[in-house]
Amino acid sequence: MTLVKSNPANLGILFDELLNNFPSTWGKDSNQGFNVPPANIHETREGYHVELSVPGRNKEDFKINQEKGLLTISFEKKAETENTEYKTIRKEFTYNSFKRSFSLDEKIDTTGIQAKYENGVLKVYLPKKEEVVAAPQKIAIQ
Repeated sequence: MTLVKSNPANLGILFDELLNNFPSTWGKDSNQGFNVPPANIHETREGYHVELSVPGRNKEDFKINQEKGLLTISFEKKAETENTEYKTIRKEFTYNSFKRSFSLDEKIDTTGIQAKYENGVLKVYLPKKEEVVAAPQKIAIQ
């Protein structure tokens, strides 16, 4: 029998590695992959604002499609060219491809959907149809 003395710092690194690689979509749709960006969804009287935290990417790499009541936002990782002039010792920046979908209901004016990418956040605006936005109305009592 061989006894191995463990270093608590190494054990912490091991657990960090295991937890960081644990699937974040466990039990969810498997075609989404393991690295789905977090999203915030806000509602105003005029529409919905969807924000995805996706820093370090280029807006040209995103694809946003709307079809059959489903808004799909995806990012395809571009193949990187290898530089032979220097050797990478450690690489922690990862930009994995992802695909995330949101259901749209009949309240959304799909022809007016807008998107912009700024400061690492992809912002998608989903305007409500005019009949849904109806302004409050004061009713006179007679």
